[in-house]
Formats: sequence, structure tokens, C-alpha cells
Amino acid sequence: MRRARQNLEASPDVCIAGAGIIGLALALELHRCGARVTVLDRDTALSHTSIAAAGMLAAQDPENPSQLKPLSERSVALYPQFLSSIEALSGCAVPFQTSRTFQAHPSYANAFDSAMLPALTPGSNHFQMLDERSVDPRQLAAALLAAVRNTTITIREHTALRSAVDSNRNIRLDTTTGSLDTPYLVHTQGAWSLTSVIPRKGQMLSVGLPSSLKLRDVIRTTDIYIVPRTQGPRAGHALIGATVEDVGFDTTTHDVDLVYLRNQAARLLPQLADEKLCPTVDRWAGLRPGTPDALPLLGRLTDDSNQFVAVGHYRNGILLAPATAEVLAQIIIGRESEVDLTPFSPQRFPAKDGIAQ
Repeated sequence: MRRARQNLEASPDVCIAGAGIIGLALALELHRCGARVTVLDRDTALSHTSIAAAGMLAAQDPENPSQLKPLSERSVALYPQFLSSIEALSGCAVPFQTSRTFQAHPSYANAFDSAMLPALTPGSNHFQMLDERSVDPRQLAAALLAAVRNTTITIREHTALRSAVDSNRNIRLDTTTGSLDTPYLVHTQGAWSLTSVIPRKGQMLSVGLPSSLKLRDVIRTTDIYIVPRTQGPRAGHALIGATVEDVGFDTTTHDVDLVYLRNQAARLLPQLADEKLCPTVDRWAGLRPGTPDALPLLGRLTDDSNQFVAVGHYRNGILLAPATAEVLAQIIIGRESEVDLTPFSPQRFPAKDGIAQ
């Protein structure tokens, strides 16, 4: 894949448009394979959806499409090595925050007593215990960015991709800070990507937990989740989320929605109803990159193009980052993917020239 060119930044082996967790995880994997990589971002790296997520590695979430299972399971298997490699490059450890999830059965609608936590077992009347981990996406983002910056990968921030034209086994990219040529281009712009990707807004809040509430597991229903932070700078907090809204690129938070989320969470843990006991620490909204069938777009944009896409991960971007990086790197360098990508073909939806709009 290497080429004898002088200006490495202007002629990378692979260019990635989008410096979120998917784009930077892919950049690291391609770098490991020996490629020269340049990453573009319209804003700053890891400043949007990647740090707005709850961080659940929810491979067993019953609301996930069944087609997602092989890719999800592969990603879960890769996660320990993924975090180890990031730590080796950055010097920053990213711990797993939790190791269990209590998933409510769909018919469950009663209050949840936190004293029941130690006694709940898989198959109980109201909850099933799942062996699922979680991470703090803000810890992960900081470590991942530090890892990338400690390699020869080039990150060009405040550089939006205007157009990409395939020509003579090369792709000419026109950006807001100049042009460059590359044999391979990967679109990883998330909600700002292809026309078949839909921004789905999610409002969330973080609350402080009293010492009397020893919450160390994720609690999740079809309507709400509560995700505790047990290690790092946000230890002792819990995330409550999240709304699902089709409002374009608006990321405004609204008191009425956050009150609703807190009230729903208080049905599970009554202590959360008390603002004095569990004060609001932070509030934000992110834009999940959704698709019409809730499956990501992974693979070659068209049969005769060296443009690829890795977008549309919806609620599972943090979960799917390691496996997405692995399979995209494999097909770019001409190997067979570890996972069948047929369900995720980008060609199942129309795209507007494969360029972010």
C-alpha cells in the first residue's frame, strides 16, 4: 500500500473524512497495517457524538437488529485489546466502568428497588442480568486522540470535505483548506454524512449519587437507562438517558425533557427523584447517526470506487468501533472481512455522490 511520494500529508495511502471514534479507531488500525493515514474533520476531533454517548457495550440489547449480532460480538471480543493498544500508545488507561446490565423485560412497568440488585438473577420476573460492560466515552476519546497523536497519522481539523472525484485509480479531494490526492477515501462523518444517514437527537443528563446508593451496574428498560460511572474523574455520577428525536441538527436541551428522563429513572431508583440528594451535574444532547433500517453502512460505496463508508452506527458507535475498524481495514487492504458485511452494504440506499452534505 505504500507509495514513494514526498508530501505525506498531501498524498496519504488512505484519507478518512471524520475524526470521531469510528474514524480514529480506523486510522489506528490502518496505521498498524502500515498505511500512511490522514484524517479530516469539519470541526475538532472527537467533539460531537463520540463524547455524548453513554458508553454501553450493549451487544445483547434486545432492541438491536438481529443482523447486528455477529459484528457486535466480534467488537466485544476485540475490546480488551483495543483498550490495551490505546493505552500503550497514549499512556492513558481506559477502564471498564461496569460489568453487568439489568435489562427489564418489555412488560415491566413497576418501580425498581435498588436493594433488589444483589438478588436479581437472569430470568427473574422483571429483569434479566446481562454480562455487558461499559466505558466512559470521554475517557476513551481523550485516550484515543492522544494515541493517534503519538503516531504518524495526520489529523487536519477544521477541514471539511467539499468533493471527491475518482480518477485514474486515484481520488482528488477538495477541502476547505486545500486539495489532496489519495487512492482510498473512507467516509466516517457520522450524522453529518450521507443522505441516507439521519441525525437522531438524544438528550441526557448526569447526576451525582449519594454514598448510600451503591450503584455499580447499568439498569436499562425500553424507555430509559441509568449508567453509573465507577472509576475516573466522573466516579460517583450516573448518566440518565435518552430521548430519541427527529429534529435535524438541533442539540438544544430542554428542561421538560430532562425532567421526564429523571422521572422515568426514578421509577427504577426512587432516590433519583430527589434533586438535592442526586443533583444534576451536567446536561447535553448528541446526534446519533441513524439509518432507515437501523443498521450501519459499512463497505465500498460503489463496485467500481475506492471510496468506502463506515457510518450509521446509531446507538452503538462506541460498541462497534473496534470491529468496524478491523473489517474496514481488512477490505481496504484486500483481505477478507472477519464478519459478513452483506447486511451493511452502503449500496442498499441511494447516496449523493458519497460526499457529506
